[in-house]
Amino acid sequence: MNIILLGPPGAGKGTQARRLVEEHGMVQLSTGDMLRAAKTSGTEMGNKVAEVMARGDLVTDDIVIGLIAEQLDGEAGKQGLIFDGFPRTLAQADALDKLLAEKGKTLDAVIEMKVDDEVLVDRVSGRFTCAKCGEVYHDTTKPTKAEGVCDVCGSTEFTRRADDNAEAIRVRLMAYYRSTAPLIGYYYAKGKLVTVDGLAEIETVAKEIKAGLGL
Repeated sequence: MNIILLGPPGAGKGTQARRLVEEHGMVQLSTGDMLRAAKTSGTEMGNKVAEVMARGDLVTDDIVIGLIAEQLDGEAGKQGLIFDGFPRTLAQADALDKLLAEKGKTLDAVIEMKVDDEVLVDRVSGRFTCAKCGEVYHDTTKPTKAEGVCDVCGSTEFTRRADDNAEAIRVRLMAYYRSTAPLIGYYYAKGKLVTVDGLAEIETVAKEIKAGLGL
């Protein structure tokens, strides 16, 4: 099963992707992770990515599609895929549809994690991450059980994104709605859209996603 997780920054896409990976053996394809890995891979595509990033330019859609194609040709392509951070635009959605068709694969569902913007701003503003294992916490809704100690790995080092503040989050939300929100109508028209409440409890969201996917 190949799916897309769609939603604004802070909607919980990463958390739900990790659950699907752990519980159902799916493979998460994160654009950011793929670009970082490609940059140091030494492959032809990786060298191209490194050159673009060294110039400070934005990586083109063709390059990202090329990286996804490599994943589809490898082991990742043999299991269910979760597309995280791609597509972001209608042009990218068309390119992904074309690539999947070329590889004999289909897109089974698009999970839209719907949120209330102001609640989301409050949620993201309190978010912090374990610097060692990447577990995500929140000052009020998901603090560590022992103050200053990661529940998962025991690390005492945590980070906060510099842009996890109310003003920066609103800017990121505007960018999302401008470029990515049109995908909601696009996938609804294709009969692929499954909408869940992204601000519900993590367990509730997970259950809604599983129900929408028939898992």
